[in-house]
Amino acid sequence: MPLYETVLIARNDVTQQQVETVADEIGVELEAEGGTVKKREYWGLRGLAYRIKKNRKGHYMLLALDAKPAFVNEMERKLGLNEDILRFMTVRIEAVDEAPSAVLSRKSDERERSFRGPKPAGRFESGRRRGFDDREEFRARDEFAPEGAFRGGMEE
Repeated sequence: MPLYETVLIARNDVTQQQVETVADEIGVELEAEGGTVKKREYWGLRGLAYRIKKNRKGHYMLLALDAKPAFVNEMERKLGLNEDILRFMTVRIEAVDEAPSAVLSRKSDERERSFRGPKPAGRFESGRRRGFDDREEFRARDEFAPEGAFRGGMEE
């Protein structure tokens, strides 16, 4: 039987368990027809590129299927009737890649890079806080100001 990859996007109102239930139903129907689900990945709640049916986010799910073309047509028809599914796309593939998809591997890279350690002390951060009058240009101005000149609200 040919291999297919299906990516479906569910509304953000539904829970992850409801999305998993939709995938379970597809798997049960597929096994009844003699096919198998080779790979199943939940990509999480992600932002959409544009609004779809007033939704800005959606639950993404990837399914790699070993199925007959007739089953894929019926599955797509049922997904189109399901109000919780915003979009879906099925493509035929030559082989199922057992490694995590690019979306999941990128997520793990982001998790690894999220903490970069403590910040080193900057060039001007010696530990003390500078006040309004401590900046360099104010000190230079005050050195050349005549005695008793107005100092912009600063009291001595």
